[in-house]
Amino acid sequence: MDSLSGFAVVFVGAGIGGMLRHGINLLSLRLLGPNFPYGTLAINITGSLAMGLVIGLFAAKGDPGQTWRFFVATGILGGYTTFSAFSLDAVVLYERGAVGLSALYVLASVIVSIGALFAGLMMMRSLP
Repeated sequence: MDSLSGFAVVFVGAGIGGMLRHGINLLSLRLLGPNFPYGTLAINITGSLAMGLVIGLFAAKGDPGQTWRFFVATGILGGYTTFSAFSLDAVVLYERGAVGLSALYVLASVIVSIGALFAGLMMMRSLP
């Protein structure tokens, strides 16, 4: 597969994943209200479960090829939630025996990402 085809496959998958995410967010708002990010929580959990199922299936049944990996894991699940990729990266580090590095990755990702969001908000709020 050439790189242009890879981008196209990811693009289509990400569109599907993004639509699924939007639908779940809307449904959770209607059913549960806006007082807690239920939709995002559900998306992060189900996306991580789906990533585990997909990677486990690929490992058990054989690699379906780069096109399918790009479409499902990078495209659909990436458009649905990047939290699934974050979870996979943390588990891969852990399973390789890099427990400390896995914990550092999790803590740094969460703490630095939230800090970066605060920094971005402060920068924009300080504009005239």
